[in-house]
Amino acid sequence: MKAMIVDDEQAIRDALGRKLKRDGYEVIACQNGLDAVRAFHTERPDIVILDIIMPDGMDGLTVCRRIREVADTPIMMLSAQAVTEDDIVDGLNAGADEYLAKPVRLNEFVARVSALLRRAQMTTIETDQRYDDGHLSIDLHRRQVYVDGKNEHLTPTEFKLLAVLMENAGRVVSQRDLLEQVWGREYIDDVYYPRVYISQLSPYILTEHRVGYRFEKQLIAPQKAL
Repeated sequence: MKAMIVDDEQAIRDALGRKLKRDGYEVIACQNGLDAVRAFHTERPDIVILDIIMPDGMDGLTVCRRIREVADTPIMMLSAQAVTEDDIVDGLNAGADEYLAKPVRLNEFVARVSALLRRAQMTTIETDQRYDDGHLSIDLHRRQVYVDGKNEHLTPTEFKLLAVLMENAGRVVSQRDLLEQVWGREYIDDVYYPRVYISQLSPYILTEHRVGYRFEKQLIAPQKAL
């Protein structure tokens, strides 16, 4: 597996790179956003670890958007501040899959890299289940989602979340079960993750307060926002 680390602080690049190498990864290190975009096209890493705040006019969110224009490679964002729900929403809108706050604990870092790669390697869903109400169309086996006929890009995490809930359509999936099935055991205490991701996929996913979430099939397609 090939991992690309993008951070303007050499000490962080070195520490994360050494840990990943010890765990069998090939590592590409970049110190700014422009170098990262260039290296991504030549090296084609399997995962990108990307600092948000970087010099030279191209921050991590911009790099993330540039990568998303050409690839579905999993992207982990690093933040020097505590990660808030607004941070995650901004990252999701840019195409990120994961957030991790600095200072990074190395064992947790590697565990989350492994979990993110597992989600990304889920190339097919073992089901022929489909959904189509004239507005939203989902084919789990082909990993295709259309809204009003337009192909919508979902990150690996968003797609896995949608697949788990759709396979349990009409039934409530608890928050703990979602965290374990979608993100992995490493995320069992990150209770805000389902709430933030699900806000991106509503109105089809309904919240059962203090219980969990369920995918609700629509008899009539939801009206478009004006």
